[in-house]
Amino acid sequence: MDEVAAETGDAAAMAAAPMFGVLDIVLLAGMAGFGIYWVYFRNNSKPQPPPTKGYTMQPTLVAPKANDSSFIAKMKASGKNIVVFYGSQTGTAEEFALRLVKEAARYGMKALYPADPEECEMEELSKLSEINNSLVIFCMATYGEGDPTDNASAFYEWLKSEEPDLTGVNYAVFGLGNKTYEHFNSMGKFFDKRLEELGATRVVEAGVGDDDGNMEEDFLTWKDTLWPAVLDFFGLEMNLQEISMRQYRLEIPDVPPEKLFTGEIARLRAYQTQRPPFDAKNPFLAQVTAWRELHKGGDRSCMHIELDIANSKLRYDAGDHVAVYPVNDPALVNRFGELLSVDLDTPISLINIDDQSTKKHPFPCPCTYRTALSHYLDITSNPRTHVLKELAEHTSNFEEKQKLLMMASSSVEGKELYQQWVLQDNRSLLHILEDLPSCKPSLDLVCELLTRLQSRYYSISSSSKLHPETVHITAVLLKYTTPTGRINKGVATTWLASKKPQLDQPPYQVPIFIRKSQFRLPARHQTPIIMIGPGTGVAPFRGFIQERLKVKREGKPVGDTVLFFGCRKQKEDFLYEEEFDESIQEGLLTLHTAFSRDQTDKKVYVTHLLKEQGEYIWRIISEESGHIYVCGDARNMARDVHDIIVDICSRYGKLSSSEAHAFVKKLETQRRYSADVWS
Repeated sequence: MDEVAAETGDAAAMAAAPMFGVLDIVLLAGMAGFGIYWVYFRNNSKPQPPPTKGYTMQPTLVAPKANDSSFIAKMKASGKNIVVFYGSQTGTAEEFALRLVKEAARYGMKALYPADPEECEMEELSKLSEINNSLVIFCMATYGEGDPTDNASAFYEWLKSEEPDLTGVNYAVFGLGNKTYEHFNSMGKFFDKRLEELGATRVVEAGVGDDDGNMEEDFLTWKDTLWPAVLDFFGLEMNLQEISMRQYRLEIPDVPPEKLFTGEIARLRAYQTQRPPFDAKNPFLAQVTAWRELHKGGDRSCMHIELDIANSKLRYDAGDHVAVYPVNDPALVNRFGELLSVDLDTPISLINIDDQSTKKHPFPCPCTYRTALSHYLDITSNPRTHVLKELAEHTSNFEEKQKLLMMASSSVEGKELYQQWVLQDNRSLLHILEDLPSCKPSLDLVCELLTRLQSRYYSISSSSKLHPETVHITAVLLKYTTPTGRINKGVATTWLASKKPQLDQPPYQVPIFIRKSQFRLPARHQTPIIMIGPGTGVAPFRGFIQERLKVKREGKPVGDTVLFFGCRKQKEDFLYEEEFDESIQEGLLTLHTAFSRDQTDKKVYVTHLLKEQGEYIWRIISEESGHIYVCGDARNMARDVHDIIVDICSRYGKLSSSEAHAFVKKLETQRRYSADVWS
């Protein structure tokens, strides 16, 4: 009874108590409020995009934006049917591409401003067939040992490895190269062949430009066949139109001095506020910490310059290149102002007339005329024929005008006159203005016609293992007399010659960046190396020797290190003689020298020494897996060395001519025969 009564009492008490406490009610109310906010308010707090079909995820907060890298969209939007791409390292291919764009308008066609493949979605190439009567033109330079230029390398790799269907795409190719290099015009040949393999249609035979000959004439000859072939291909009539060839319009900006570019490559005030990473578009201002003359006599000069990179985060290996952005001679810059009666300190801005172009200015703007002519424009090179045609329109004297027009024509007489009067006599645009006094173009037109001043590359002559915080340059000061009696000077070396540190002045600064190279020491220190470098070709080998000497001093085994070096006279221009003697004394270096002007009977060159050491060279490359390195002149020395190495393989290896060539080719493929050459 008592147990039953107790259970009944507990049940009654439970029934009388409330189901939720105060805390429970507060928690439930909070949860309900959060649920209402989540459903009705949160998703409506910001504008929502319209619902989309399918299951593709769409951004909810960013509005759709036009793709600046879509060249197809630009062509469709502007009604253009031709696009010209360029692969350019020094600016020549880009210059040719711009000329083709301008000329297309004369033939009644519309071309997109020259396009950089690095800034475009090249996968869109197959969509070009969607545009009626469309054409793609490639102006492709070959760089180094048969490589694509930096801006075309990604497109080259994609085109080589992928299989896009280019059926319906019409194309033309002009290749730029130099016959002194083994892989002459390999990029032009590759693009021409590869596009055909992928189904594209060739409109005209590929052009081949040789910088060792007359690149301008090669281009003109090809261009004269291009446009008739294009018109015939699309069934169009020849109807030349006289139109303005100007690509930029001049504005005189009203901006404070701090808004003007003063030599920066891309970012305004980049030299005042340096920010890594440093590259071609953002060079590092390196202080000149050492400058000394290497020649001990004679009338020539060779400079050794050391640049401080301690706070740059720049890294380099022996064999890499340092690029220097030079400044033009102030005397030449001032001469433009005198001849054309212009205040060079006038602020200017050249603005692209083509709204679809991603290149709004030919160089950083706004700036002054003086800055443009000093830092951005190449004022010393020979102008091409299209420049002469533009100058003729601003020449008042009849004979002077006819002379310019003849050189700009494709006639045999015109080509011969251009070859002699401009190229062989080595006239710059400034020289032409001096020699044709009635030629008075506006200075803004001159700034448009001149090409960009390019950086100069030097083989680094130091090892980062020994000099991690400095980069060393070895450079001959260039100075010579032209057939017209003028004194021409090298742009970069003349500028560098003025950077010798002074005790009473702050350190000079040089804008630089590092370019990596495949010119590398073997991974194993025991691997023997043979280095062939006359004159300043010895520069990278100084770095190689420094690195191997450091390894040897650490007590590690080092393979044979052999240098073949040549110069004119031992007492005048034997570069780094004391350093090399030290390496010989420490048992690292074997040195073979040729002093061509110290002999009275006959001149001795490095090539003679190679032949004398033929048996040793064959043993090193055939039995000991050694490496051969060549640095210097491509036109004569490097070609002769290559032939001698082939002959050595044939003679001492008992190989036929074809077998010897195949053996050397294999060495090159394995990077056991490397060349760092220039023409």
